[in-house]
Amino acid sequence: MQRLPEYLKRPIIDTEKTKIVRRILKTKCLNTVCDGARCPNKSECYAKNTATFLIMGNVCTRNCRYCNISVAKPKPLDLEEPKHLAEAVKELGLEFAVITSVTRDDLPDGGAEHFKNCIQEIRKISSAKIEILTPDFKGKKESLDLIIQSNPEVFNHNIETVKSLFKTARPQGDYQCSVDVLKYIKENSSIITKSGMMVGLGENKDEIEETLSDLKDAGVDILTIGQYIQPSKEHLKVEKYYTLKEYENLKDLAQKIGFKNYQIAPLVRSSYQAKQSWLQALK
Repeated sequence: MQRLPEYLKRPIIDTEKTKIVRRILKTKCLNTVCDGARCPNKSECYAKNTATFLIMGNVCTRNCRYCNISVAKPKPLDLEEPKHLAEAVKELGLEFAVITSVTRDDLPDGGAEHFKNCIQEIRKISSAKIEILTPDFKGKKESLDLIIQSNPEVFNHNIETVKSLFKTARPQGDYQCSVDVLKYIKENSSIITKSGMMVGLGENKDEIEETLSDLKDAGVDILTIGQYIQPSKEHLKVEKYYTLKEYENLKDLAQKIGFKNYQIAPLVRSSYQAKQSWLQALK
């Protein structure tokens, strides 16, 4: 594994606030993608009394070669999870909650109804705004309609990488399916849509431009781009660490294509500064 550039390193932060977040997550039997995916911004977010909740278990039915979440046969859904999630959102005093999930291809609807139940439970006891980051649900319109009915403030589905690398990084996914999911949500609702990608897997500038154009054509409102960091030697290797100057060039490219709302920097992840991006999108 290559040595990380200094600008990709983050200090470990442990305060009373981070301990409170961990305690609430533990007592409610909840998972976070912050831990499961080894997010480099975990300490910063915990210190701000927030986290991205990971629902439907902590193992995945897909084997994406960049992701640190384990692949295994998942357990049945915890029907109490939506209630516990809502209680955690309330106890943390969140104004903006982000909910993501493992991929559950074993479920007929891919877990769409569980997402809907989580949103409904939160709204029973909290005024928090909600962003969901979902899998592709295999493109099933019935599942996407359940998501639309639940009406989150933001719908996020990450494209992750360019078309030429998609099957290498996401062998059980489909590039066009992901684009079509984003387009369907936008065309059939007033929900703000969002997508993100990693750089450093071997893509070139023209491929990045093509991907951003596809996202823009699908009506995506918010864009995130960050550096891929190899979780272990078993995962896809980093082909390139982008320089800070190159991230500025990516911002220029996003503007050229027409994005007005984006988070682009080495350590940006899909839910980073999520509330700020939503507020900006409202304008």
